[in-house]
Amino acid sequence: MIKGGKGGGNTISGSVFELKVDLASALANIKDIEVDNYEVKKNGKVIGNVFKKHDLYKYLIKKHNINWKDRISKKLLPDDAYFCINTKTLTIIEKKFQSGSGSVDEKIQTCDFKKKQYEKLVKGLNIKIQFVYVLSDWFKDVKYRDVLTYIRQVRCDYYFNKLPINLFSL
Repeated sequence: MIKGGKGGGNTISGSVFELKVDLASALANIKDIEVDNYEVKKNGKVIGNVFKKHDLYKYLIKKHNINWKDRISKKLLPDDAYFCINTKTLTIIEKKFQSGSGSVDEKIQTCDFKKKQYEKLVKGLNIKIQFVYVLSDWFKDVKYRDVLTYIRQVRCDYYFNKLPINLFSL
């Protein structure tokens, strides 16, 4: 997929999700995939749900009668999230673009806490949380080596500029 979400590969194996593209748009560009409101369909069958920011909480209250205030003290707003029905995995995606030193430097150190908060949010639903950053090239600098190592040590993950679509078990 090229900048802006147009063109690129139309197969699941070759498609990628870019830093500047929202997940719903990227998925909708894949052959045999349709995105309708929260639902992601493959050949007409619902295979997952896609969310931005507050949409995850609307879904949890509607589908599971879960009010976030009963489980966590502050609402976390994912840039994108995808729930795969087949694997019962909720993938939280945070996009971090940086072109100079700033507060994002510390924000990428918080993935373990955020992952645990999402786990508290879905407790009892038999849902696995996968927390992933999409980082700009700025974070390839050697000064981020320790934090990138930490992200993986706490069983979170990161990619630079794009995500492989196969991460979502389509």
